[in-house]
Amino acid sequence: MRPGAEGRIVVLAGATSAAGLTVARALVDAGARVIATGRSAERLQPLSDVGAQVAVADATSFEDMSALAAKLGPVDGVLSLVGGWRGGGGLAGQSDEDFVALLPALQAVRATSRAFASLLQASDAGRFAIVSSTAVARPLAGGANYAAVKAASEAWTHAMAQGFAKAARDAGEPLRTASVVFRTKALDPEALAPAIVGLWDGDAPALNDRMIELG
Repeated sequence: MRPGAEGRIVVLAGATSAAGLTVARALVDAGARVIATGRSAERLQPLSDVGAQVAVADATSFEDMSALAAKLGPVDGVLSLVGGWRGGGGLAGQSDEDFVALLPALQAVRATSRAFASLLQASDAGRFAIVSSTAVARPLAGGANYAAVKAASEAWTHAMAQGFAKAARDAGEPLRTASVVFRTKALDPEALAPAIVGLWDGDAPALNDRMIELG
């Protein structure tokens, strides 16, 4: 495995947030080829301005992500960045509407992982990562919807890690692909960006199924 992010092909799914822009800039500066997705060409423009290739595609859609995967071919990394917050009002305030509004974060994890898993496993250093929250470890009544969606996203990402390890073991090959969860109390793009860039500095067995706390 060549060290570092230089030359890596990395997909940032749902990248039109401040975090997406910061991570894209850091990866481009590190020499990676970045493909940033979003549903709005206008909101993707800042990512294009920092050197990312952009694609109008819905990260929550398996169809869209599969079409993008087929177009791109081999990739070395996928980061699911769809997020958002809805909460408050105690347990009684956890409305169905808020829960539905939060579900795209989980849907994006499912869609991107299913679409790109085989391509990541074909890389000599495939990396899949999500950004979760410390709320999973200590959920509050007013954030129960949010914590539940994040917990489900983490469970899916851990299941991916097990799948990567099993596939390598069954094939009698070394593990080259890792699935990682980043947890943060309050997302700081400046802390997330170097953590993402550093994913290619470590070996897959040391990274796979890891929970990494930021800040």
